[in-house]
Amino acid sequence: MLRKIFLICFFVNFTLFFAYGQKSKMIYPSEDLLYEVSFLGIKLGTIRIVTENHEEFQGKLVHKAKAYIDSYSGIPFVSLHAVFSSWFDQSISFSYKFTSSMKEKDYWLYDQILFDYPNKKIIIEKFKKNQKYYSNAISTTKMWSDGLSLFFLAREYTKSKKNIKIPTLMDKDTAYTYINFHGARENISIESIGYPVRTVHFNGKADWTGIYGLTGHFEGWFSDDDASVPIKAKMNVYIGSINIELIKWNRKGWVPPKG
Repeated sequence: MLRKIFLICFFVNFTLFFAYGQKSKMIYPSEDLLYEVSFLGIKLGTIRIVTENHEEFQGKLVHKAKAYIDSYSGIPFVSLHAVFSSWFDQSISFSYKFTSSMKEKDYWLYDQILFDYPNKKIIIEKFKKNQKYYSNAISTTKMWSDGLSLFFLAREYTKSKKNIKIPTLMDKDTAYTYINFHGARENISIESIGYPVRTVHFNGKADWTGIYGLTGHFEGWFSDDDASVPIKAKMNVYIGSINIELIKWNRKGWVPPKG
């Protein structure tokens, strides 16, 4: 009997080690990354991405992150202020909930997406001036990522050397994001770091249209270390190809790796 109990305890602990002991080294609560967006040398605004503390969501411990997107004042063709929040699985491969708040004139638009996997549906709701004006339920058997959780999924798979196809929910539409993690290492230079940074390069394609017309081909350079901090990216929006570069960071103990 004692031997049986010992074997059961050993099996449980062995399983828990592989289920929970191999957590990502990339996710770091309180990480705060600030990026500057530019177009043809014109600085348009900033994107700030904050990894918050773990939360319990419907009985599961999940990751939570926020993104703050703000255009600079005085830019004639860009006026954008938005806050995104994402609750995503510990595996970083799919989302449970996504919310969006976007300023429109003198009020805010609010969207909420719930990924109800047990009931095989996605519930999408949109509000304007606190009044719901859109609601829809989409049947699904897939696990989905949202626009913000994709940021972390890409970081997790940077060195995988795989080509992946990610089911992505963007606004009201279901689509796919294709990313080629070929693992090519490059040394790149950006203004905020006084030396070449050792990075891993990847590219991909968004078959969806996101905020400010974000769509199509993109590429990125993430730090070649366990943190996989995004250093630079190029993406396509309404006005053309934009550059996104890291300008400030707060991640305890992290130093951009020298190339």
